[in-house]
Amino acid sequence: MQIKLNHIFISTKGNNDIIDITSQVKDIIHSCGLKDGQVTIFCPSSTSGVTTIEYEPGVLHDLQNIFDEIVPSDRRYLHDEAWHDGNGHSHIRAALLRPSLTVPVSGGRMTLGTWQQIVYIDFDNRPRKREIIVQALGDP
Repeated sequence: MQIKLNHIFISTKGNNDIIDITSQVKDIIHSCGLKDGQVTIFCPSSTSGVTTIEYEPGVLHDLQNIFDEIVPSDRRYLHDEAWHDGNGHSHIRAALLRPSLTVPVSGGRMTLGTWQQIVYIDFDNRPRKREIIVQALGDP
């Protein structure tokens, strides 16, 4: 069994920016020669997260709207009062989504469903340069 650590670097717009990173993860699996095992995608950030979704404009818009509805940016957050950075809502949204995702790999391919893509969502209130850690674990 082998373990390979890799990185994806992206620039985001913030404010619920959703970025499809599926192809970058596939490239990492291919470059590692991983045939059977798993890949973990992790974002070392407290204002972003990863998940799977059908990367289609209607679904993306709906997801962004749901986050705006359940964790609105214009309410009072104690974090904002402490740090005065206006991103208290970003931390709550990220906590709800989670910072990591693990996908099984079989025959050199992720076992994603037909309409399932891996997405990174940046909830912060400004553009950011982000790092995503991808760890491939398994057999070549």
